[in-house]
Amino acid sequence: MKRIYLDYAAATPVREEVKKAMEEFSDKVYENASGIYQEGLKAKKALEDSRRKIAKMVSAKPHEIIFTSGGTEGNNLAIFGTAHLGVGHLSGHIITASFEHRSVLEPFRELEKRGFEVTYLKVSRDGFVDPEDVRKALRPNTILVSIMYVNNEIGTIQPVREISKIIKNFNKDIIFHTDACQAAGYLDISVEKLGVDLMTVSGAKIYGPKRIGFLYKRESVKLTPQILGGGQEFGYRSGTEPLAQIVGLAKAFEIAVAERESEAKRIKELRDYFADGIIKNIENVEINGSLEKRIPSNLSVSFLGHESEALIIALDEKGIAVSSGSACDSKLPDLPHVIMALDKGEGSAKSVIRFSLGSRTTKEDIDYVLKTLPEIINKTRI
Repeated sequence: MKRIYLDYAAATPVREEVKKAMEEFSDKVYENASGIYQEGLKAKKALEDSRRKIAKMVSAKPHEIIFTSGGTEGNNLAIFGTAHLGVGHLSGHIITASFEHRSVLEPFRELEKRGFEVTYLKVSRDGFVDPEDVRKALRPNTILVSIMYVNNEIGTIQPVREISKIIKNFNKDIIFHTDACQAAGYLDISVEKLGVDLMTVSGAKIYGPKRIGFLYKRESVKLTPQILGGGQEFGYRSGTEPLAQIVGLAKAFEIAVAERESEAKRIKELRDYFADGIIKNIENVEINGSLEKRIPSNLSVSFLGHESEALIIALDEKGIAVSSGSACDSKLPDLPHVIMALDKGEGSAKSVIRFSLGSRTTKEDIDYVLKTLPEIINKTRI
């Protein structure tokens, strides 16, 4: 049976060009980039070349790019580092949105336990943070605002630039962080255009290797490291640099930027065709989040009167791999917090399926899913 993968928002396959770029640095150049001998210097050059490439693609300076193990670590470093956790943390007020990724929400909850005042902004029913709500939430003691660029479950694009202007007009010293893990493959993430101070990116979402990513840190931002040791990554993230993964990340990002417009157009056409087919052929469905202001790869649908787990298992048996949302949320017993944040009720949250398209998705794949879905819906109705 042919397998159809529609969970690209969780993880993407590694491109062949990326694998090829990584080969030399997996087998031939294995030395530590901190070594001052010839082999170490060669490794160091590859490391810094990758850093420069990435910096250029996000309109940053090379020393503003900190390599991490991925989105979760990048978000944790941004949030705890801004709060100076580990060196006698500051008190203060911090702001985020109620539908952020768990790797943002959980650090905020931890800081709340430690005495920080936290505002969790509500989001609109169609999946957006209102910049005016950010304005109203700002206080004289606000030190950090974290709003994701693209929501990982419903794909809606947040007005990051507008929010940045509001924050900086209120107090230019407030740090603004965005989780751009879902945005990097489809949107321009130039930090100057976005106006952010900290930005998280993951290789696993852009057809790069897993367990690698980067945190952009504006030069003026003071950040307390959360992993201590040998002082790698300008002292912000100690540990021997995974050279092959870093080279692969730079290559994957380079390809993503080059193909961004053409691939976005192709995938959006497929996504819209898919959404239209579901709406026309299946009753009692809800599209979660605006279809207009969202990345092209995402389609979140609630099949009312059904349970997500039953639908996922039934689709899997037919060769179709999907999810109900974030892979992180799948390990937790509560309802998907993103759908609940939209204030659409438990019925929508219990029945949500996230379809996320990618580089290998074809119209034939979508036609097969559209043929299969109605049969499964008829069999799994509660």
